[in-house]
Amino acid sequence: MPSRRDLVAMSPDEVRAYLGNQRRVILVTNGPNGLPHPVPMNYGLDEEGRVLVTSFVHSQKVRNLERDPRASLLVESGETYAELRSVILYADAEIVREPGQVATLMRRIRAAEPLAESIDGAMSEQVRTSVAKRVVLRFTPFRVVSWDHGKLAGKY
Repeated sequence: MPSRRDLVAMSPDEVRAYLGNQRRVILVTNGPNGLPHPVPMNYGLDEEGRVLVTSFVHSQKVRNLERDPRASLLVESGETYAELRSVILYADAEIVREPGQVATLMRRIRAAEPLAESIDGAMSEQVRTSVAKRVVLRFTPFRVVSWDHGKLAGKY
């Protein structure tokens, strides 16, 4: 008999599809005082399925990742226990600073669409200034934990 944990776990394809359909992640970095620093962020995925987030270069989350490039990311949905779906990614972070790469990767972040769509050869000085102050955080998971309580078909 499979364990309850095995019954609710998502396959790698299900995880990828789920992450591709969501918009917000809770990004948890390790703060300077040893406490977790959780922040909600809009995100996107690159072609390899890595999570992409944009942030201002001087933000606390960027400083935390400069000190310790490990992070946890939580994406969750569902209103009732039977609908609860979640993915936790334990990941290594890379800070992308080169303005051209930042502009390109920002196009993949859902909440950044209006800004990213305006990034072209004729972009405004305001947009150019904003991009110059930003980085993209790229997270490569080394461990994935997932669950989909819908797989239990109401039997707990």
